Amino acid sequence: MKRRSLGTTDVSAIGLGCMGFAGVGGMRAMYGDVDFEEARRVLHRALDMGIDFLDTAEVYGPFLNEEFVGETIRDRREEAFIATKFGFRIEEGKVSGLDSRPAHIQEVCEASLRRLGTDRIDLFYQHRVDPAVPIEEVMETLEVLRRTGKIRFIGLSEPGPETLARAAKAGRVDAVQSEYSLWERGVEADILPFCRDNGIAFVPYSPLGRGFLTGAVKRAEDYEEGDYRRNDPRYQGENFDANMRLVDAVKTVAARHEATAAQVALAWLLAQADNIIPIPGTKKRSRLEENAGAADLALSKEDLRALDAAAPVGGTAGERYSNPAMLKMVRG
Repeated sequence: MKRRSLGTTDVSAIGLGCMGFAGVGGMRAMYGDVDFEEARRVLHRALDMGIDFLDTAEVYGPFLNEEFVGETIRDRREEAFIATKFGFRIEEGKVSGLDSRPAHIQEVCEASLRRLGTDRIDLFYQHRVDPAVPIEEVMETLEVLRRTGKIRFIGLSEPGPETLARAAKAGRVDAVQSEYSLWERGVEADILPFCRDNGIAFVPYSPLGRGFLTGAVKRAEDYEEGDYRRNDPRYQGENFDANMRLVDAVKTVAARHEATAAQVALAWLLAQADNIIPIPGTKKRSRLEENAGAADLALSKEDLRALDAAAPVGGTAGERYSNPAMLKMVRG
């Protein structure tokens, strides 16, 4: 597996998003039921392949995801680079708001260390910007945790350009995580250039468009109750049909390379800049191995032009989220 820089170290060029092992709100994951024995095999196979960048968060489960990841790789901790996140208030197993107060950040850090069974968190992200707490206070708290060895690197998830600039002035931001893919390109105008110019790694989550860009998807109504995709506007009605035209363009490029649509979508991301490190999620070893193949797929200028034409900025049909509250928490 090829490597890319993050802070003063390097990680696998493609990471593994672990949210699917225990999605937000309970052990039944957001994208269907989980075979936990297979999930354990996925984590071990990732490390065997050199995919060491593992992404989790306290809110996944809540808490269960960190416990699962920590327990599974306990004997292989030194092979892994673990990223986790803080920033939500969690009460009775549910998210009840944002909370990035310094005392809460410190509490979450200690709790995450226990759940992960480790003595340090490699990358600690603010999961969503808390408008009630100045980002300068957040950065000051994270710098203290860094100096005391509790965390190694500092990240922000879904910051807006002003918040990111203030944070970078207040301390050293090592990574920014936001949604980015062929069907969600909003970060290209401001966040990506800032990260590139300031030596900040950019970590796209949902790099396969919540699975849509693989082409192996169904309409919203065909998913079981409880599956996130039932309520995803981009999976619904005319939006589904319009967005499948992008998938057709991805498949056309894939056919030229004897690759899969997922590999092309990930290779497109990797081609955008050297500081981009996507973290596709999967619960199956076969998909993990497929995704890893994207690191060795070189797209031509013709391929990139065709994909850009098929996926213009703002061209995806449907909102990112059906819940307005979730939309309010991005680009904070």
